[in-house]
Amino acid sequence: MNKFKVFVVLVLVSFKTFACLNGETKVLANGVEAYIDHDGLVPQGHNFFRGEYPKLIIQLDSLYKETNDLDYISDKGYLLIVLGKYHEALKLYLNIEKIESNRYSTASNLGTLYELMGENQKAYDWIKKSVAINPESHNSSEWLHLKILEAKIRNLSNISGQFLTNASFGTTGIPETKLSKKEIDKLAKAVYFQVNERISFIEPKDNIISILLFELGNLVELKGEHENALQIYRKAREYGYDNDLIVARMINSAQGESEFYRERAWRFGIQLQNLRESRKVDSGYLFQIEMSLIILSVITILLLIVGIFFFLKWKKLNKAIPAS
Repeated sequence: MNKFKVFVVLVLVSFKTFACLNGETKVLANGVEAYIDHDGLVPQGHNFFRGEYPKLIIQLDSLYKETNDLDYISDKGYLLIVLGKYHEALKLYLNIEKIESNRYSTASNLGTLYELMGENQKAYDWIKKSVAINPESHNSSEWLHLKILEAKIRNLSNISGQFLTNASFGTTGIPETKLSKKEIDKLAKAVYFQVNERISFIEPKDNIISILLFELGNLVELKGEHENALQIYRKAREYGYDNDLIVARMINSAQGESEFYRERAWRFGIQLQNLRESRKVDSGYLFQIEMSLIILSVITILLLIVGIFFFLKWKKLNKAIPAS
């Protein structure tokens, strides 16, 4: 293995991969992408190409007139939803239902539409119908969609994460679960899908979204993705989830991330020492590796500072709140 390859391997071992725009996409019937998602389990919402939608709607209309293929007009309805033209989209989908009933896309989009319009019982009925047509739709996460709508219909004042996800992660600073690794992965993907869909349309603050984000943070922390869990906890607070437990979980995730980098730095140091002793690399190459080790150390220190900052801020906020 040459010097360059050794260096690349050491750097790849030492750093995590950051999320990028290479996640799932929605491709319309005419082959054009409507949005693209970030990779990973940190919800950031769909990256819609809204500026292209007016032109796309004209194209889809034209293709429908030429072919009578309902997929084109159904995709037009989706773009109308994203643009906030709910009543126009509703009229379109109800018309499609008259032409050809029991289409999955119609039932699913009508469920989304009615929920966005605040008509939760109708939304529940259409989502239930869409699940009957295609049980594996939306990464098999629509059971969670139905639980969310159930909570809205019942107007529950104290919704818990356990009610929504059928799982509990304890009340200590470290999430606890009896779920297997496979079950954690499956539930994390389901919660991510539903949350990512919602934050694409709903701005903070929102109680149900905040709860789901908190539970997703717990699942991601259990997967050992400390930095991602910390990002999700922050977003949960942005959407309104704010109590002592989430602060404790954030501190735990920050500590876990610093430990990750500390361990990588230690392993990096051992590898560097072995290279020195082998005397098979020149001083310039060793300097490159040492600089990478310094960067890792700086990252560890910064993460510790962030953890301490959040802890002190939390203590200050608690002191500022008068006892009832």
